[in-house]
Amino acid sequence: MPKTRTAPDYVLLFTTILLLVIGLIMVYSASAAWAGYRFDDSFFFAKRQLFFAGVGVLAMLFIMRVDYWTWRTWSKVIIIVCFILLVIVLIPGVGLVRGGARSWLGVGAFSIQPSEFMKMAMIAFLAKYLSENQKKIVSFKHGLVPSLSLVMVAFGMIMLQPDLGTGAVMVGTCVVMIFVAGARISHFAWLGVAGLIGFVALIASAPYRIKRITSFLDPWEDPLGSGFQIIQSLYAIGPGGLMGMGLGESRQKYFYLPEPQTDFIFAILAEELGFIGGFIVLFLFGILLWRGIRIALGAPDLFGSFLAVGIISMVAIQVMINVGVVTGLMPVTGITLPLLSYGGSSLTLMLVSIGVLLNISRYVR
Repeated sequence: MPKTRTAPDYVLLFTTILLLVIGLIMVYSASAAWAGYRFDDSFFFAKRQLFFAGVGVLAMLFIMRVDYWTWRTWSKVIIIVCFILLVIVLIPGVGLVRGGARSWLGVGAFSIQPSEFMKMAMIAFLAKYLSENQKKIVSFKHGLVPSLSLVMVAFGMIMLQPDLGTGAVMVGTCVVMIFVAGARISHFAWLGVAGLIGFVALIASAPYRIKRITSFLDPWEDPLGSGFQIIQSLYAIGPGGLMGMGLGESRQKYFYLPEPQTDFIFAILAEELGFIGGFIVLFLFGILLWRGIRIALGAPDLFGSFLAVGIISMVAIQVMINVGVVTGLMPVTGITLPLLSYGGSSLTLMLVSIGVLLNISRYVR
Protein backbone atom coordinates (compact mmCIF):
# COMPACT_ATOMS: atom_id res chain seq x y z
CA MET A 1 0.00 0.00 0.00
CA PRO A 2 1.36 3.47 -0.92
CA LYS A 3 2.62 5.41 2.10
CA THR A 4 3.59 8.90 0.94
CA ARG A 5 0.61 11.24 0.64
CA THR A 6 0.68 14.69 -0.88
CA ALA A 7 -1.95 17.35 -1.52
CA PRO A 8 -4.90 16.28 -3.67
CA ASP A 9 -5.33 17.46 -7.26
CA TYR A 10 -6.76 20.94 -6.60
CA VAL A 11 -7.45 21.52 -10.31
CA LEU A 12 -9.75 18.48 -10.27
CA LEU A 13 -11.34 19.61 -7.00
CA PHE A 14 -12.00 23.19 -8.13
CA THR A 15 -13.31 22.03 -11.53
CA THR A 16 -15.73 19.68 -9.79
CA ILE A 17 -16.98 22.43 -7.45
CA LEU A 18 -17.39 24.85 -10.37
CA LEU A 19 -19.44 22.33 -12.36
CA LEU A 20 -21.52 21.66 -9.24
CA VAL A 21 -22.24 25.37 -8.74
CA ILE A 22 -23.23 25.75 -12.40
CA GLY A 23 -25.49 22.72 -11.96
CA LEU A 24 -27.22 24.20 -8.91
CA ILE A 25 -27.89 27.45 -10.75
CA MET A 26 -29.21 25.65 -13.81
CA VAL A 27 -31.39 23.25 -11.80
CA TYR A 28 -33.15 26.23 -10.26
CA SER A 29 -33.43 28.07 -13.55
CA ALA A 30 -34.71 25.00 -15.43
CA SER A 31 -37.13 23.80 -12.75
CA ALA A 32 -38.55 26.99 -11.21
CA ALA A 33 -41.64 27.19 -13.44
CA TRP A 34 -42.52 23.50 -13.14
CA ALA A 35 -41.81 23.42 -9.39
CA GLY A 36 -43.94 26.52 -8.81
CA TYR A 37 -46.83 25.02 -10.78
CA ARG A 38 -46.67 21.53 -9.28
CA PHE A 39 -45.53 22.21 -5.70
CA ASP A 40 -46.27 25.92 -5.27
CA ASP A 41 -42.57 26.39 -4.50
CA SER A 42 -40.21 27.48 -7.28
CA PHE A 43 -37.24 26.33 -5.17
CA PHE A 44 -38.62 22.79 -4.65
CA PHE A 45 -36.07 21.00 -6.85
CA ALA A 46 -33.26 23.48 -6.18
CA LYS A 47 -33.48 22.98 -2.40
CA ARG A 48 -33.30 19.21 -2.76
CA GLN A 49 -30.41 19.46 -5.17
CA LEU A 50 -28.61 21.78 -2.74
CA PHE A 51 -29.18 19.27 0.08
CA PHE A 52 -27.76 16.35 -1.93
CA ALA A 53 -24.92 18.55 -3.17
CA GLY A 54 -24.04 19.34 0.44
CA VAL A 55 -24.16 15.67 1.43
CA GLY A 56 -22.17 14.74 -1.67
CA VAL A 57 -19.46 17.35 -1.07
CA LEU A 58 -19.04 16.25 2.56
CA ALA A 59 -18.84 12.63 1.37
CA MET A 60 -16.30 13.63 -1.31
CA LEU A 61 -14.09 15.43 1.20
CA PHE A 62 -14.30 12.47 3.59
CA ILE A 63 -13.59 9.87 0.88
CA MET A 64 -10.69 12.03 -0.33
CA ARG A 65 -8.99 11.30 3.01
CA VAL A 66 -9.71 7.55 3.00
CA ASP A 67 -6.91 5.55 1.37
CA TYR A 68 -8.20 4.18 -1.92
CA TRP A 69 -6.92 0.70 -1.01
CA THR A 70 -9.89 0.51 1.35
CA TRP A 71 -12.05 0.04 -1.75
CA ARG A 72 -9.94 -2.99 -2.67
CA THR A 73 -10.41 -4.49 0.78
CA TRP A 74 -14.18 -3.97 0.84
CA SER A 75 -14.98 -4.36 -2.86
CA LYS A 76 -16.53 -7.83 -2.45
CA VAL A 77 -18.75 -6.74 0.44
CA ILE A 78 -19.83 -3.58 -1.41
CA ILE A 79 -20.77 -5.41 -4.60
CA ILE A 80 -22.71 -8.08 -2.66
CA VAL A 81 -24.70 -5.33 -0.89
CA CYS A 82 -25.41 -3.67 -4.25
CA PHE A 83 -26.62 -6.97 -5.73
CA ILE A 84 -28.95 -7.43 -2.73
CA LEU A 85 -30.33 -3.92 -3.30
CA LEU A 86 -30.89 -4.73 -6.99
CA VAL A 87 -32.96 -7.73 -5.91
CA ILE A 88 -34.93 -5.77 -3.30
CA VAL A 89 -35.79 -2.96 -5.74
CA LEU A 90 -37.51 -5.49 -8.04
CA ILE A 91 -39.97 -6.56 -5.32
CA PRO A 92 -43.45 -5.13 -6.07
CA GLY A 93 -44.54 -2.76 -3.34
CA VAL A 94 -40.95 -2.18 -2.23
CA GLY A 95 -39.28 -0.75 -5.31
CA LEU A 96 -40.69 2.60 -6.44
CA VAL A 97 -41.79 2.96 -10.07
CA ARG A 98 -40.86 6.20 -11.83
CA GLY A 99 -40.90 6.80 -15.56
CA GLY A 100 -41.95 3.21 -16.17
CA ALA A 101 -38.93 1.72 -14.34
CA ARG A 102 -38.87 0.08 -10.89
CA SER A 103 -35.48 1.56 -9.99
CA TRP A 104 -35.89 3.32 -6.65
CA LEU A 105 -35.88 2.55 -2.94
CA GLY A 106 -37.05 5.03 -0.33
CA VAL A 107 -39.93 7.31 0.57
CA GLY A 108 -41.22 10.08 -1.67
CA ALA A 109 -38.62 12.52 -2.94
CA PHE A 110 -35.89 11.09 -0.68
CA SER A 111 -34.94 7.84 -2.33
CA ILE A 112 -31.92 6.08 -3.79
CA GLN A 113 -31.31 4.32 -7.07
CA PRO A 114 -29.34 1.09 -6.41
CA SER A 115 -28.24 0.79 -10.04
CA GLU A 116 -26.32 4.08 -9.68
CA PHE A 117 -24.29 2.70 -6.78
CA MET A 118 -23.74 -0.58 -8.63
CA LYS A 119 -21.67 1.36 -11.19
CA MET A 120 -19.09 2.39 -8.59
CA ALA A 121 -19.20 -1.02 -6.89
CA MET A 122 -18.49 -2.74 -10.20
CA ILE A 123 -15.62 -0.35 -10.97
CA ALA A 124 -13.96 -1.11 -7.61
CA PHE A 125 -14.47 -4.87 -7.92
CA LEU A 126 -13.24 -5.00 -11.50
CA ALA A 127 -10.21 -2.84 -10.67
CA LYS A 128 -9.29 -5.38 -7.97
CA TYR A 129 -9.81 -8.33 -10.33
CA LEU A 130 -7.81 -6.79 -13.17
CA SER A 131 -4.93 -5.75 -10.91
CA GLU A 132 -4.65 -9.35 -9.66
CA ASN A 133 -5.20 -11.07 -13.01
CA GLN A 134 -3.79 -8.71 -15.63
CA LYS A 135 -1.64 -11.41 -17.25
CA LYS A 136 -4.72 -13.57 -17.83
CA ILE A 137 -6.69 -10.85 -19.60
CA VAL A 138 -5.16 -11.74 -22.99
CA SER A 139 -6.92 -15.12 -22.71
CA PHE A 140 -10.54 -15.13 -23.86
CA LYS A 141 -11.53 -18.08 -21.69
CA HIS A 142 -9.48 -17.43 -18.55
CA GLY A 143 -9.38 -13.62 -18.58
CA LEU A 144 -12.01 -11.84 -20.63
CA VAL A 145 -15.00 -14.12 -19.97
CA PRO A 146 -14.58 -14.22 -16.16
CA SER A 147 -14.10 -10.43 -15.99
CA LEU A 148 -17.27 -9.79 -18.00
CA SER A 149 -19.48 -12.47 -16.46
CA LEU A 150 -20.33 -10.58 -13.27
CA VAL A 151 -20.77 -7.37 -15.27
CA MET A 152 -23.38 -9.02 -17.48
CA VAL A 153 -25.22 -10.48 -14.47
CA ALA A 154 -25.48 -6.98 -13.00
CA PHE A 155 -26.55 -5.62 -16.39
CA GLY A 156 -29.27 -8.26 -16.62
CA MET A 157 -30.63 -7.33 -13.19
CA ILE A 158 -30.62 -3.63 -14.08
CA MET A 159 -32.49 -4.44 -17.30
CA LEU A 160 -35.22 -6.15 -15.27
CA GLN A 161 -36.14 -2.72 -13.86
CA PRO A 162 -35.68 -1.78 -16.83
CA ASP A 163 -32.92 0.88 -17.04
CA LEU A 164 -31.01 0.52 -20.30
CA GLY A 165 -29.18 3.83 -19.90
CA THR A 166 -27.56 3.08 -16.53
CA GLY A 167 -26.79 -0.49 -17.61
CA ALA A 168 -25.14 0.73 -20.81
CA VAL A 169 -22.94 3.20 -18.90
CA MET A 170 -21.83 0.46 -16.49
CA VAL A 171 -21.02 -2.00 -19.29
CA GLY A 172 -19.25 0.67 -21.35
CA THR A 173 -17.14 1.69 -18.35
CA CYS A 174 -16.13 -1.90 -17.62
CA VAL A 175 -15.27 -2.55 -21.28
CA VAL A 176 -12.92 0.47 -21.26
CA MET A 177 -11.24 -0.83 -18.08
CA ILE A 178 -10.76 -4.30 -19.56
CA PHE A 179 -9.41 -2.84 -22.81
CA VAL A 180 -6.90 -0.69 -20.91
CA ALA A 181 -5.86 -3.78 -18.93
CA GLY A 182 -4.64 -5.34 -22.18
CA ALA A 183 -7.48 -7.43 -23.62
CA ARG A 184 -7.08 -8.30 -27.29
CA ILE A 185 -8.93 -6.25 -29.87
CA SER A 186 -9.91 -9.41 -31.76
CA HIS A 187 -11.76 -10.67 -28.67
CA PHE A 188 -13.60 -7.37 -28.42
CA ALA A 189 -14.58 -7.65 -32.08
CA TRP A 190 -16.38 -10.94 -31.47
CA LEU A 191 -17.95 -9.62 -28.30
CA GLY A 192 -18.98 -6.51 -30.20
CA VAL A 193 -20.90 -8.59 -32.71
CA ALA A 194 -22.59 -10.55 -29.91
CA GLY A 195 -23.32 -7.31 -28.04
CA LEU A 196 -24.84 -5.72 -31.13
CA ILE A 197 -27.15 -8.71 -31.61
CA GLY A 198 -28.13 -8.56 -27.93
CA PHE A 199 -28.68 -4.80 -28.12
CA VAL A 200 -30.98 -5.18 -31.12
CA ALA A 201 -32.87 -7.93 -29.27
CA LEU A 202 -33.31 -5.67 -26.22
CA ILE A 203 -34.66 -2.89 -28.39
CA ALA A 204 -37.00 -5.23 -30.24
CA SER A 205 -38.31 -6.68 -26.97
CA ALA A 206 -39.80 -3.37 -25.81
CA PRO A 207 -42.04 -1.22 -28.04
CA TYR A 208 -41.04 2.02 -26.28
CA ARG A 209 -37.38 1.40 -27.20
CA ILE A 210 -38.33 0.89 -30.84
CA LYS A 211 -40.19 4.19 -30.70
CA ARG A 212 -37.09 5.89 -29.29
CA ILE A 213 -35.01 4.62 -32.21
CA THR A 214 -37.56 5.66 -34.83
CA SER A 215 -38.00 9.06 -33.17
CA PHE A 216 -34.21 9.48 -33.20
CA LEU A 217 -34.10 8.78 -36.94
CA ASP A 218 -37.14 10.96 -37.68
CA PRO A 219 -38.58 12.80 -34.65
CA TRP A 220 -41.15 14.55 -36.85
CA GLU A 221 -42.82 11.23 -37.61
CA ASP A 222 -44.43 11.45 -34.16
CA PRO A 223 -43.88 15.07 -32.98
CA LEU A 224 -46.39 14.86 -30.12
CA GLY A 225 -45.29 11.40 -28.95
CA SER A 226 -41.91 9.67 -29.10
CA GLY A 227 -40.25 12.55 -30.98
CA PHE A 228 -41.51 15.26 -28.61
CA GLN A 229 -38.50 15.49 -26.28
CA ILE A 230 -35.91 15.63 -29.06
CA ILE A 231 -37.85 18.29 -30.99
CA GLN A 232 -38.36 20.45 -27.90
CA SER A 233 -34.69 20.04 -26.98
CA LEU A 234 -33.61 21.27 -30.41
CA TYR A 235 -36.09 24.15 -30.12
CA ALA A 236 -34.26 25.12 -26.93
CA ILE A 237 -30.73 24.87 -28.35
CA GLY A 238 -31.46 26.65 -31.64
CA PRO A 239 -32.59 30.06 -30.31
CA GLY A 240 -29.68 30.12 -27.85
CA GLY A 241 -27.27 31.11 -30.60
CA LEU A 242 -23.84 32.30 -29.57
CA MET A 243 -24.58 34.23 -26.38
CA GLY A 244 -27.92 32.73 -25.28
CA MET A 245 -31.21 34.34 -24.32
CA GLY A 246 -29.95 35.16 -20.83
CA LEU A 247 -29.94 33.28 -17.54
CA GLY A 248 -33.52 32.51 -16.52
CA GLU A 249 -34.94 33.52 -19.91
CA SER A 250 -35.59 30.04 -21.34
CA ARG A 251 -38.94 29.54 -23.05
CA GLN A 252 -38.81 25.77 -23.37
CA LYS A 253 -38.80 25.27 -19.59
CA TYR A 254 -42.36 26.59 -19.50
CA PHE A 255 -43.97 23.16 -19.89
CA TYR A 256 -42.63 22.45 -23.38
CA LEU A 257 -39.59 20.33 -22.49
CA PRO A 258 -40.70 17.70 -19.91
CA GLU A 259 -38.85 17.98 -16.56
CA PRO A 260 -35.97 20.02 -18.02
CA GLN A 261 -33.96 19.89 -14.78
CA THR A 262 -32.99 16.24 -15.31
CA ASP A 263 -31.80 14.61 -18.55
CA PHE A 264 -32.26 17.71 -20.75
CA ILE A 265 -30.70 20.35 -18.51
CA PHE A 266 -27.95 20.93 -21.10
CA ALA A 267 -30.63 22.05 -23.59
CA ILE A 268 -31.85 24.74 -21.17
CA LEU A 269 -28.25 25.75 -20.46
CA ALA A 270 -27.59 26.13 -24.20
CA GLU A 271 -30.81 28.13 -24.63
CA GLU A 272 -30.00 30.55 -21.80
CA LEU A 273 -26.21 30.75 -22.05
CA GLY A 274 -25.75 29.95 -25.74
CA PHE A 275 -22.90 28.21 -27.52
CA ILE A 276 -20.37 29.91 -25.26
CA GLY A 277 -22.05 28.60 -22.09
CA GLY A 278 -22.29 25.09 -23.50
CA PHE A 279 -18.66 25.21 -24.63
CA ILE A 280 -17.49 26.33 -21.18
CA VAL A 281 -19.31 23.41 -19.51
CA LEU A 282 -17.85 20.91 -21.99
CA PHE A 283 -14.42 22.50 -21.55
CA LEU A 284 -14.68 22.00 -17.78
CA PHE A 285 -15.58 18.35 -18.35
CA GLY A 286 -12.53 18.17 -20.62
CA ILE A 287 -10.34 19.44 -17.78
CA LEU A 288 -11.89 16.87 -15.46
CA LEU A 289 -11.13 14.13 -18.01
CA TRP A 290 -7.55 15.35 -18.47
CA ARG A 291 -6.84 15.37 -14.73
CA GLY A 292 -8.41 11.92 -14.37
CA ILE A 293 -6.20 10.48 -17.13
CA ARG A 294 -3.17 12.12 -15.52
CA ILE A 295 -4.05 10.52 -12.18
CA ALA A 296 -4.55 7.10 -13.80
CA LEU A 297 -1.16 7.29 -15.53
CA GLY A 298 0.62 8.39 -12.37
CA ALA A 299 -1.06 6.02 -9.87
CA PRO A 300 1.50 4.04 -7.85
CA ASP A 301 -0.10 0.63 -8.50
CA LEU A 302 -2.34 -1.21 -10.96
CA PHE A 303 -5.39 -1.11 -8.68
CA GLY A 304 -5.23 2.67 -8.37
CA SER A 305 -4.70 3.04 -12.10
CA PHE A 306 -7.64 0.81 -13.06
CA LEU A 307 -9.85 2.46 -10.42
CA ALA A 308 -9.05 5.91 -11.84
CA VAL A 309 -9.65 4.70 -15.41
CA GLY A 310 -13.05 3.31 -14.40
CA ILE A 311 -14.18 6.50 -12.67
CA ILE A 312 -13.11 8.86 -15.44
CA SER A 313 -14.56 6.54 -18.11
CA MET A 314 -17.91 6.53 -16.31
CA VAL A 315 -17.97 10.34 -16.29
CA ALA A 316 -16.88 10.63 -19.94
CA ILE A 317 -19.42 8.07 -21.19
CA GLN A 318 -22.29 9.76 -19.33
CA VAL A 319 -21.35 13.19 -20.69
CA MET A 320 -21.08 11.90 -24.27
CA ILE A 321 -24.42 10.06 -24.09
CA ASN A 322 -26.29 12.91 -22.41
CA VAL A 323 -25.02 15.63 -24.75
CA GLY A 324 -25.54 13.30 -27.72
CA VAL A 325 -29.18 12.76 -26.74
CA VAL A 326 -29.84 16.45 -26.08
CA THR A 327 -28.40 17.47 -29.46
CA GLY A 328 -30.26 14.75 -31.34
CA LEU A 329 -27.17 12.68 -32.14
CA MET A 330 -28.30 9.68 -30.08
CA PRO A 331 -31.64 8.10 -29.08
CA VAL A 332 -33.17 9.11 -25.75
CA THR A 333 -31.68 6.94 -22.97
CA GLY A 334 -32.47 8.67 -19.67
CA ILE A 335 -28.84 9.41 -18.71
CA THR A 336 -28.17 12.41 -16.46
CA LEU A 337 -25.42 14.97 -17.07
CA PRO A 338 -22.86 14.44 -14.27
CA LEU A 339 -22.81 17.13 -11.56
CA LEU A 340 -25.42 19.25 -13.38
CA SER A 341 -28.66 17.26 -13.69
CA TYR A 342 -31.13 17.05 -10.82
CA GLY A 343 -30.97 13.73 -8.95
CA GLY A 344 -29.87 12.72 -5.47
CA SER A 345 -28.41 9.27 -6.14
CA SER A 346 -26.56 10.22 -9.33
CA LEU A 347 -25.13 13.41 -7.81
CA THR A 348 -24.02 11.77 -4.57
CA LEU A 349 -22.48 8.81 -6.41
CA MET A 350 -20.59 11.12 -8.75
CA LEU A 351 -19.14 13.20 -5.92
CA VAL A 352 -18.13 10.07 -3.99
CA SER A 353 -16.43 8.75 -7.15
CA ILE A 354 -14.51 11.99 -7.59
CA GLY A 355 -13.55 11.78 -3.91
CA VAL A 356 -11.92 8.42 -4.65
CA LEU A 357 -10.14 9.95 -7.65
CA LEU A 358 -8.89 12.81 -5.47
CA ASN A 359 -7.50 10.32 -2.96
CA ILE A 360 -5.61 8.47 -5.71
CA SER A 361 -4.19 11.83 -6.81
CA ARG A 362 -2.55 12.18 -3.39
CA TYR A 363 -0.27 9.24 -4.23
CA VAL A 364 0.51 10.13 -7.86
CA ARG A 365 4.18 9.79 -8.64
